[in-house]
Amino acid sequence: MTLELYKLDREAHELVSKYSQHKDALNQAYKMRMTVVYGLERFWGEHLRLQGVKADYWKDTWDKLAEIILATGIELPTDSNTDIRETANELWSLPIEQRKVTLAVLTQLCDCMVWWTQRYKPVRSDQIDDEGE
Repeated sequence: MTLELYKLDREAHELVSKYSQHKDALNQAYKMRMTVVYGLERFWGEHLRLQGVKADYWKDTWDKLAEIILATGIELPTDSNTDIRETANELWSLPIEQRKVTLAVLTQLCDCMVWWTQRYKPVRSDQIDDEGE
């Protein structure tokens, strides 16, 4: 495999920007980043557990990952109407190299989303130093 630039920062910014006005969704990027360590199937399934704008944010993030990673030839399931066991098995059946690449890209995407989330959060007055920064 060769190094491929996926414009993850730009994609992360678009996702965070889309959901930045939804207070309930704003902290989801942190939860997404923590969930990556549990594997692709757990990350994929979170949108089924949540409701409303939070679920939409997780689903949009997964769909964006699937779109990004498709450039490497890895096809991820994006249909929410499939059986959970079936989707988990499909993700587990990916070759280990493909799972590693996908998890690495997802990790970086979530890291970028966390960074952008910090930029969209309002700064509290007690967090401003003497120079106003």
